[in-house]
Amino acid sequence: MDAPWYKNYQAGVPREINPAAFNSLVDFIEVHNKKYEALPAYSCMGTSLSYGAVSRLARNFGAYLTGVIALKAESRVALMMPNLLAYPVALQGTLRAGLIAVNVNPLYTARELRNQLIDSGAEAIVILENFAHVLAEVIADTKVHTVIITRLGDLLPFAKGLVVNTVVQYVKKLVPPYKFDQKTLFFKAALQQGAHANFVQHPVQGESIAFLQYTGGTTGLAKGAMLSHRNMIANIEQASAWLKDSGRIGEEIIITALPLYHIFSLTANCLTFMKIGALNVLITNPRDLTSFIKTLGGIKFTAITGVNTLFNGLLHHPNFASVDFSSLRLSLGGGMAVQATVAEAWQRLTKTVLIQAYGLTETSPAVCINPLSLTKFNGTIGLPIPSTQVAIRDDHNHELPVNTPGELCVKGPQVMLGYWRKPEESAQVFSEDGWLKTGDIATINDQGFVTIVDRKKDIIIVSGFNVYPNEIEEVVAAHPKVLEVGAIGVADEKSGEAVKILVVKKDPSLTVEELRNYCKQQLTGYKVPRHIEFCADLPKTNVGKILRRNLRGEQ
Repeated sequence: MDAPWYKNYQAGVPREINPAAFNSLVDFIEVHNKKYEALPAYSCMGTSLSYGAVSRLARNFGAYLTGVIALKAESRVALMMPNLLAYPVALQGTLRAGLIAVNVNPLYTARELRNQLIDSGAEAIVILENFAHVLAEVIADTKVHTVIITRLGDLLPFAKGLVVNTVVQYVKKLVPPYKFDQKTLFFKAALQQGAHANFVQHPVQGESIAFLQYTGGTTGLAKGAMLSHRNMIANIEQASAWLKDSGRIGEEIIITALPLYHIFSLTANCLTFMKIGALNVLITNPRDLTSFIKTLGGIKFTAITGVNTLFNGLLHHPNFASVDFSSLRLSLGGGMAVQATVAEAWQRLTKTVLIQAYGLTETSPAVCINPLSLTKFNGTIGLPIPSTQVAIRDDHNHELPVNTPGELCVKGPQVMLGYWRKPEESAQVFSEDGWLKTGDIATINDQGFVTIVDRKKDIIIVSGFNVYPNEIEEVVAAHPKVLEVGAIGVADEKSGEAVKILVVKKDPSLTVEELRNYCKQQLTGYKVPRHIEFCADLPKTNVGKILRRNLRGEQ
């Protein structure tokens, strides 16, 4: 296929970027920390750190890792915490020391944490104290020899930090007891020791690994995507080119509710916005919507990123309508399909278009983004970004014509090196001619706009017909009495599989009969859910993506 998407690029967006614009993330970080030294970089719980302050603290943390505990080049450091001021400090210190960052979901179970630490071979970990008891259960099975414990109040002013830590530990009792035989110290102590140590910066190149970013990936098993410094620089340059002329130096304030350990927020918020000296407002617990909205109420924010469930949750909170959106210029949705009903409600309230983007952990993550010039939500994931090629292929690796569903395949400088120590699984996701097979079923039209149909493994086959859960969810979510919905396939003697939906009500008066009749008016017969179940909530990932596999497991 030719590249029809170029004709719909906004003026000034180049077809190609330079993935070697910086030698490494180390150079990128140091250049921008110096350039914007006096500007605020991160804010959390009412306290801000400037780019210069983050740089100095990161230097001290890096010196602790290499100058005190003497980690060698390419050693892995696990980072297990929500959005706190300690995160960017620990991240930048790890990278600048020439080490590999291993982002860890702090909500992991002991089993999940054990698997990731063993697989990555991490030797040190920075962990929020609230989750240290989970680490204590499994650390003996891992190579971790140094545990660096941070607290919610760390890096806040002394009195405020003391109050926060006291309330967390002794009033709310959110820190279960733990004990380690390994070397253990608090994050602030590590910074103090590092301040008096030599900073040994191990050299890194473009192809050096920057992150082991763990993902269920395209084959279903948790594994570490090896993202190089060049991968990350490429995606920063790609996203920056797409955002051309939309960012004002030192004036952008971005709401960072998605966790920075997730690839979407990591690349978009934490790194790309560094190019224009933006301020990241870190939301530590976005599930506490009341506190989240209270924070929004005191900020003239200009950008926000999120997933569909986050935007939907905000829109349904009674306090959200009182937020001042007059400065908001960019609303970016990704991580899962943005539903039209949510996007339309978002635009009505905020007067900004909810721009849908698409990416994968394996692509650092951005692949497609909609033009920022859209005047309304279009249901697509947009156009391939600069230096990115996409193709729609069938199961035999043959390219399909426009508007024909098939597997979305990607090439570009942002595509991962492969999966950490899993050559067989790496080979499975790359075609013989070097294309990454995403596992997503998509179409592309003659204008170059890509539309995701569904995950390949989630397709429901009813009497030989393909049914896509995304379509069912989109239709059901549009019912005025529905808050959330998940669609799955269940075994059926007559049709092989049948559609089942699990629904969270917005209006308690909603009945199964009412919802089924509604679906019959909107969907072809074989697509109509045969099974409808109401539930209090739906299982979700750490960023709010509905877990269909958990829904299937509950049958």
